[in-house]
Amino acid sequence: MLVSAVLAVFGAVTFAVAASSGVKGSAAATSADYFEAWSIGDVEGMARLVYQPPGDFRARHLAMSGELAVESIELRPGAVKSTGAETAEVPFSGSRTLETFGAWPFDGTLRLAVRDRQWKVLWAPETLHPLLKDGGTVEVVDFDGPSIELVTREGDKIPHNSYADSTLARLRPEFEDSNVGWALVARAPGRPEQRIMTVEPKADVERTTLSSSVQAAAARALDGVANSAIIVLKPGTGEVLAVADRLEGGYSAFHDFFPPGSTFKIITAAALMKAGLEPDAQVACPGSYSFPQRRAFTNDGGVDRGLISFTDAFAHSCNTTFVEQSLTRLGQQDLRETAHEWGFGRPMPTGAQGACGSIEDPADPDFAASNAIGQGTAIATPLCMATIAAAVQDGTWRTPRLLTKKQVTRIDGEPPAPVELDSRIVANLRDMMRAAVDHGTASGAGLPDDVSGKTGTAEVDGQRSHGWFVGFREDLAFCVFVRHGGSGSAAAVPVATRFLNGL
Repeated sequence: MLVSAVLAVFGAVTFAVAASSGVKGSAAATSADYFEAWSIGDVEGMARLVYQPPGDFRARHLAMSGELAVESIELRPGAVKSTGAETAEVPFSGSRTLETFGAWPFDGTLRLAVRDRQWKVLWAPETLHPLLKDGGTVEVVDFDGPSIELVTREGDKIPHNSYADSTLARLRPEFEDSNVGWALVARAPGRPEQRIMTVEPKADVERTTLSSSVQAAAARALDGVANSAIIVLKPGTGEVLAVADRLEGGYSAFHDFFPPGSTFKIITAAALMKAGLEPDAQVACPGSYSFPQRRAFTNDGGVDRGLISFTDAFAHSCNTTFVEQSLTRLGQQDLRETAHEWGFGRPMPTGAQGACGSIEDPADPDFAASNAIGQGTAIATPLCMATIAAAVQDGTWRTPRLLTKKQVTRIDGEPPAPVELDSRIVANLRDMMRAAVDHGTASGAGLPDDVSGKTGTAEVDGQRSHGWFVGFREDLAFCVFVRHGGSGSAAAVPVATRFLNGL
């Protein structure tokens, strides 16, 4: 107590002497003004209280606040201590609140002296923060956490031999922020780097909509089948239950377009029924048909089936029937408008993006005929054709997704609203696709009894045809695509058989 009293008296005498000698202000008043200006961010006011402030005084303060994302600062000055006749210091504690890390407490010392007959702050970088002494720096740096792991809807790991890698690779960059950590790092010459505060990366697991069992069955069905893909959807929600993509040459079942061949007859049949053609109506299925003065279209193998129901013309995939009926019943825009209703031209925000298909209004009857059988200007992705099968099963067209609705909206934007389809047409298409498996182009292939579907063979100039098969079974809808694999019946249906029997 005696020592403290003596020091207090000595300090008072010192300040009194300074005042009597014409020194302007006091250490207490100058320090109080400095702390007040500092607390409200008045850098210019602080600079006026500093003796010969460096040229970067303002820049240093602003940079520290900006680069560290300082939201606020709290300062708690201690008592003024005399350190000589015309020098003093004020110990203080403080806390900066950083946007990333929260409260960052620190201790410091404000030094003062009489300069040019007035009390001034003797500023040095360590006044701002002790870690800045001797050329020290403080900065926020990021660091990588573990790579994001995408798992199935059940939380299981997705095996590397599932053929889903190329699709999942498009998802991973969307979660880069979730596996980045942040550290407040101090550095100084001759001293080891110091991590002062750390924000660890967020959880590194993200669930997809993929089903462990369905994905496994799809992948095994493609074993040994090069240049192929299977996409499986849950019709009632649009969730992608499996995506096994073995397409070569950088092609993607989600993003690249191919002529859909006779699978597009689902759309053409819908347009013809809208125009009044009933499923039980008797239609001609000659081996060859040509519109007057136009090219001839033939059935596979030139088969002439005579007069049959429209349902059987669909089941047997009669090109000639669909060409004749389309040219005589449909207007120039009818097929395109129906295709749009069933998803063509609509965005597909899956989380990994995606596309459906497109078709142009025909310039002449030859193009109109080609469009009707999925050639000409008609193109679609395997993802798109899976949604067509799902729409038949469910009665509503909806965009597919690989993630939660919230994540898909964040990544790809708001998905288009579901489209409720004509219930009569949908019911008829279910019967027609059932007929295709029962006694049509997909019959006798060992498919389970409750499968409905439609084959497609898409011709490619100078190359082997693409094989397609789309269909549904209970609450699963699927598309099998074998690029340059040959006919849908020979190339795609056996893959679908292995997949469905492997579930």
